Amino acid sequence: MSINAIFDVAGSAMSAQSIRLNTVASNLANAQTASSSIGQTFRARHPVFAPLYQDQLGAGGTAQGDAQAGVQVLGIVESDAPLQPRYEPHHPLADAQGYVYYPNVNVVEEMADMISASRSFQINVQVVEAAKTLAQRVLALGQ
Repeated sequence: MSINAIFDVAGSAMSAQSIRLNTVASNLANAQTASSSIGQTFRARHPVFAPLYQDQLGAGGTAQGDAQAGVQVLGIVESDAPLQPRYEPHHPLADAQGYVYYPNVNVVEEMADMISASRSFQINVQVVEAAKTLAQRVLALGQ
């Protein structure tokens, strides 16, 4: 694996964790939004990751075949967890039966996911810094 591949792997991981942090922020921002119907209620969203192989990078990854070379985001899916109906007949958004619907966002899980994504991002920044330091030391050997 070349030094450039290290930057590619860490960069793809940082990009994926950035998307993960954005979806967590969106979920937390909408955690207490109320709605008068199930169809209009916000649903928690989560990114789906998959490995990215060297031959998918398009930069001559044929030497190692299917060696793993990063991560890609396949998409963002909505959670299928049940929504939270609450009986609040005096709420302005209550339906005819007096129910208000709240998102299926679990704030504790989202906070744990945020911490995990943040730490993963930080670790990949450290990988980039270590690779940069190694490259600088190799260049210093030639002096």
